[in-house]
Amino acid sequence: MKYTLDEIETFLAVMELGTITAVAARLNLSKSVISKRISDLETTLGAALFRRNAGRISPTEAAQRLDDRLRPALAELTAAAESAAWGGAGDDVLRGTLSIAAPMSFGTLHLSPIIARFAAQHPKLEMRIDYDDRARDLFRDGFDLAVRIGNLRDTALMQRKLCEDETIPCASPAYLDRYGRPETLDHLGDHQVIGYQHMSNAQLWTFDNSTPPALHSRLTLNNGEAMRDMAIEGLGVAILPAFLAMAPIRKGKLERILPNAQTRNLPIVAVWPPVSPMPQKLRQFIDYLIAELEHGKPWTAV
Repeated sequence: MKYTLDEIETFLAVMELGTITAVAARLNLSKSVISKRISDLETTLGAALFRRNAGRISPTEAAQRLDDRLRPALAELTAAAESAAWGGAGDDVLRGTLSIAAPMSFGTLHLSPIIARFAAQHPKLEMRIDYDDRARDLFRDGFDLAVRIGNLRDTALMQRKLCEDETIPCASPAYLDRYGRPETLDHLGDHQVIGYQHMSNAQLWTFDNSTPPALHSRLTLNNGEAMRDMAIEGLGVAILPAFLAMAPIRKGKLERILPNAQTRNLPIVAVWPPVSPMPQKLRQFIDYLIAELEHGKPWTAV
């Protein structure tokens, strides 16, 4: 049984992206080359990996099982190869590819400049960045690292806290002039609440030693910047991380509410699949993030 690493990487890319066209664009190859690699792998394995119907493909159960086993194995193989080839004494040049996932708003506003500076320092290193508020499956989607905000549930991942960020309940001055300024959590029940699609209001509106009433959202969005913009336009109260709320508060576009309520801080954490030895590119990037964020969060600077 013979198969190539190119075939395996192409198969995993098709599983991740879902279409031959998308994989061809990522790998800068023709669709015919991608299709042939998949076909050759199926022939070698003696199993159909994808169902083909009217130009669409969908993975078979065999493909799902293969993906579950190959993805972490390929990550381990890549890390071992990079460690052997580029981890020798005196070689501090980072090479290979570093794949990073991060939330959309935090990524575009604050992480991109940090990544840009790191990339400029390591011109031999290729970087793939994916901004999405959904928590990506690092094993299945082939990411080396993710930056996540909030308490983590996935105990299978290694993690390192980068910093903490305050959560700020707020609304526009115009909205508060019209509907009143809530002074206690009980007053929240009388207000329009802007919700977040990826988290319930009960999870979002959390406070130390206090519980707000049941809240209903007329507006629910899947992105923090969109929530902020709705609040600025006077459509309700929102609870936002400081990295989104501080700038409009300074400009007078938003105003803090609930002055006596103590909100909980959000940990901002780097997570990665366990791999040994740890690739130098991953270790150096995590150290760089810590140096940039631990003592100097840019959104808190006046």
